[in-house]
Amino acid sequence: MLTVGDKFPSFDLTAVPGGPEGLKGEFVQISDKSDAGKWKVVFFWPKDFTFVCPTEIVAFGKMSKDFADRDAVVYGVSIDSEFVHLNWRLHHADLKDLPIPMLADIKRELTEGTGVMAKDAGVALRATFIVDPHGVIRHVSVNDLSVGRNPQEILRILDGLQSDELCPCNWKKGEDFIKV
Repeated sequence: MLTVGDKFPSFDLTAVPGGPEGLKGEFVQISDKSDAGKWKVVFFWPKDFTFVCPTEIVAFGKMSKDFADRDAVVYGVSIDSEFVHLNWRLHHADLKDLPIPMLADIKRELTEGTGVMAKDAGVALRATFIVDPHGVIRHVSVNDLSVGRNPQEILRILDGLQSDELCPCNWKKGEDFIKV
């Protein structure tokens, strides 16, 4: 699995765009070159039409403006096709207003390239990467398939990384840094 300091892999995936555009059935290409110069939060979920996954996707979506305020974009990725993503958005009430794109990694290239494939299940683990504007991984976390993650913690970590300061345990934006 890739870790902190590694270069995030190149990718070029078909996606269901976020917002109302995502409900029209028109797909877009999103690559590692998209949103150049921005921080990227790339999170993987195992597969569509499941139970834990939409709770996480919706939570990241609700916080998309908070990430955007920090010059960061959020990309959600699973091994499902863009057609499955579209159907899920159209038929799941909580996903209809999703403001973030859903990337289709049907060839599993990005999932395998990051090393987050759950070997026995054949799907992505619940992995989250924070990638800086230079394409370097600055944070990675991985949860078991049965446990959802906390997007607020990802935002807190992004704040800490962007501060370029020493941040104590449970530090939050606006609090004091560690002075050496």
